[in-house]
Amino acid sequence: MDFQTAIRTCLSKYVDFSGRARRSEYWFFALFTFLLGIVTGFVDRILGTDFGNGNGLISTIVSLALLLPGLAVGARRLHDTGRSGWWLLLVLIPILGWIALLVFFVLDSQPGDNAYGPNPKTGAAGGYPPPPPPNYGTGQYNG
Repeated sequence: MDFQTAIRTCLSKYVDFSGRARRSEYWFFALFTFLLGIVTGFVDRILGTDFGNGNGLISTIVSLALLLPGLAVGARRLHDTGRSGWWLLLVLIPILGWIALLVFFVLDSQPGDNAYGPNPKTGAAGGYPPPPPPNYGTGQYNG
């Protein structure tokens, strides 16, 4: 999934907490929100709407607008690893909860269908077929 498709998918599924999301969808959306935060920070400074604590009016509005799609894609990403979206509450546990969520978000998709739907890599939602098994030949070095 490319950057634009990931952003379009996340914003079209604004509050859709069902289904599964690939790693690329989640991480491209995280990159998008990070970059948008930098841009809105600069806009706040230019317009003078900065609160003086690193936040501003425009960046606060954009952050609030992206809160629900961020939670939704996080829940769908956890679904892809076979976990409930309620695991997002680990964010409330400082450091250890954040590390656990980071590990869950980095894990590969659970193969095949799970309780949350088909695998987005190979399922009905589209994606790529699984790669063919490697061909190592006869096992002898042919150098």
